[in-house]
Amino acid sequence: MLAIYKKELKSYFTSMMGYVFIAFFLVIVGIYFVVYNMFSLYANFEYVLSSVSFIFILLIPILTMRLMAEEKKQKTDQLLFTAPLPVGKIIAGKFFAVATVFIVAMGIISLYPLILLQFGAVPLKAAYASILGFTLLGGAYIAIGLFISALTESQVVAAVISFVVILVTALMDGLVNYLPTDNRSAWLIFSCIVLLLGWVLHSMMHNLTITVSCVLFAEIALTLVYAIKPVLFDGLVTRVFNWFSVIARFDNFNQGILNLSSVIYYSSVMFLFLFLTVQAIKKRRWS
Repeated sequence: MLAIYKKELKSYFTSMMGYVFIAFFLVIVGIYFVVYNMFSLYANFEYVLSSVSFIFILLIPILTMRLMAEEKKQKTDQLLFTAPLPVGKIIAGKFFAVATVFIVAMGIISLYPLILLQFGAVPLKAAYASILGFTLLGGAYIAIGLFISALTESQVVAAVISFVVILVTALMDGLVNYLPTDNRSAWLIFSCIVLLLGWVLHSMMHNLTITVSCVLFAEIALTLVYAIKPVLFDGLVTRVFNWFSVIARFDNFNQGILNLSSVIYYSSVMFLFLFLTVQAIKKRRWS
């Protein structure tokens, strides 16, 4: 894993990619820092990070698009697949390399509250809770971008899909207001989701018997629960889709609250998408 980590990290800093990412990141945060903290005289650095969360929509796809897509396009992934190294360690090495580039930028940003401290009192607890939350948010988006990069050999396609997915998760708070809250619509929506998951399962396993059995079992269970107690489905769509609002958890950190459930949430998102990436690579390895 260490060799993969060093190779990936070196590739970011022997090309322009790592420097461009850190430069743009610092420029955007710096602009908001000057406007909010220097010109408007707000002592709260968390306002800056709250305002620049859109930065992930623009920069994370650029940072992660090449991770697996480039290996696949240049056929160098065959070397990785035949190496005596577990796939999990390969993916972990790539993830930690990208995360290191991001953490370098966050390390520089973590000095900004100390700069503000030279001009007066600063709520450091809220500022560094916000920095921690921002770092975890970035880690979750990097894991999502890595997974999407493993699904295609085109860097452009990986970047576009990552952009759309991150944009949707960022807008999820507003989008859920337009979703139906009645139980019948919820049942229909989850029935469609079961069919969609069945298609994903079939594309991964290529086993029609298992796929049909799983889909039928899930559809029957869903319908039985709806028939017995439909009230359970009231507002369920909103609650489920709210879970995907990655930005919403960041609000707790912005208020200076070190919320353990939010830390677990971001860690779970990272683990989930790294696990899915490993499964996607294993499928290609043995196909």
